[in-house]
Amino acid sequence: MSRSLLTYHAIPLRQRRLRALYASFVRPGDLVFDVGGHVGNHTRAFVALGCRVVTIEPQPDFATLLRRMFRKTPSVSVLEVAASDTVGRTELAISERTPTVSTIATDWRTARSTEEGFAGVRWDHMREVTTTTLDDLIGRYGVPTFVKIDVEGAEPQVLAGLTHCVAALSFEYLLNDLERAECCVRRLEESGPYRFNWSLGESRHLLSQRWLTGDHLLSQLKTTSSRQRSGDVYAVVIAQDEASTDDSKGTFGSHHQGG
Repeated sequence: MSRSLLTYHAIPLRQRRLRALYASFVRPGDLVFDVGGHVGNHTRAFVALGCRVVTIEPQPDFATLLRRMFRKTPSVSVLEVAASDTVGRTELAISERTPTVSTIATDWRTARSTEEGFAGVRWDHMREVTTTTLDDLIGRYGVPTFVKIDVEGAEPQVLAGLTHCVAALSFEYLLNDLERAECCVRRLEESGPYRFNWSLGESRHLLSQRWLTGDHLLSQLKTTSSRQRSGDVYAVVIAQDEASTDDSKGTFGSHHQGG
């Protein structure tokens, strides 16, 4: 845990990048879901921007840390649950040494265990955890302006539990698992007129000046320049007249949908 805290909180530039990017999507008073809260660096950025945040974290130690970190911040609600496609219970595979890769996605864990980049990762034990869905959270807290999803391979499950068309969201993708990214993109396209963008690693810099169709985004993720690092996909709902064009010409700052 101490290594995660140093990695995500002790480097001021990381926090500044997060705030600068998220300021393009949210305004003070907006509701945000931080799905996969970990050590709270994203929640911290949203709070600094004046947002109300529901933070989802299934790992008990990290949920406890988050509750302590934001105990004096009434705009933050920390839920010790995992987001999935159903409300119920599931098994969480926990990696003590590398907790950022703890996951409920069994197939994702199996695939990663054979990759060189995960050679030092061990999932030490299983823990039964409570699951919720984004729809369930919306029923309890309202429709968010932005949803950040970072759940180590369970992103398709999380989006399967969302039937509302939210204004904007992001999800993590891995270079060696672009099929999962495509699944997420197709799911979003079914639910609303979304356009897409992406960033690499921890840069928090959107790489396209245009919002792209799903097909265009997926082709970009497969290019040599994009395959340097994994990253995050961002999605926004666009106006119906823009949806008829191949790609939206607007910059990402113009697509804020919050109230």
